[in-house]
Amino acid sequence: MFKIATWNVNSLKVRLPHVLQWLETESPDVLALQETKSIDENFPVEAINEAGYQVSYIGQKTYNGVATLCKSTIETLATNLPDYDDVQRRVLAINNSNVTILNLYVPNGSEVDSDKYRYKLEWFSKLHPFIKQLQTNNDRLIILGDFNIAPEDEDVHDPKEWEGSILVSQAERDEFKKLLSHGLKDCFRLFDQEEKIFSWWDYRAAAFRRGRGMRIDHILASNTLSDSCCACYIDKAPRNLERPSDHTPVVAEFKL
Repeated sequence: MFKIATWNVNSLKVRLPHVLQWLETESPDVLALQETKSIDENFPVEAINEAGYQVSYIGQKTYNGVATLCKSTIETLATNLPDYDDVQRRVLAINNSNVTILNLYVPNGSEVDSDKYRYKLEWFSKLHPFIKQLQTNNDRLIILGDFNIAPEDEDVHDPKEWEGSILVSQAERDEFKKLLSHGLKDCFRLFDQEEKIFSWWDYRAAAFRRGRGMRIDHILASNTLSDSCCACYIDKAPRNLERPSDHTPVVAEFKL
């Protein structure tokens, strides 16, 4: 069994105890983190090694940052999108257990038609050819992370309230569909799921308690791997912790 998870921790410095606790109780083979918000010199490598994991990471001060933790050997493939001059640390591609794993922190976009929104769409235009490049080397591919896109209305607590807004705009959803067109499947939707299961809730207005969330964190698997996916679920428990991230882990299990 191969167990992989993704979690936007919204500051690893703040949430490191949560991550270490979760590693101990859930024991994933791979955990992809986003929004680590840590420069490389301050990354808690020793604590993660003591927990039984190797780690590859790329970060920057205050913003962004991604890291991938593995129980076994990591081969780092890329820490940026090829042919794209971008100082924001959002991409980490590795090989582990003969699986290529692409950890992404997709730009939020801020507001539709803003400069940050245009950056988000441009960023996707550079991501697609990179995915094709990875696929030429290994058909066992998993792409996971905070995509900042709710793919369908069922992934939003109130579609009417969010209609036309960031995270659900048609252009963003089209980019998610284009990802799937690369021969990838949304692991969460391979299985029957309860209604209104989300991975992110705003800190404001008691959104978590009121169930006002969105599913914007995803695990996508190539056809070769999705056929062996036996479970995919969202673990809401860490969202109940003191000083939690506004996101919670998404987990997929494969029979490899």
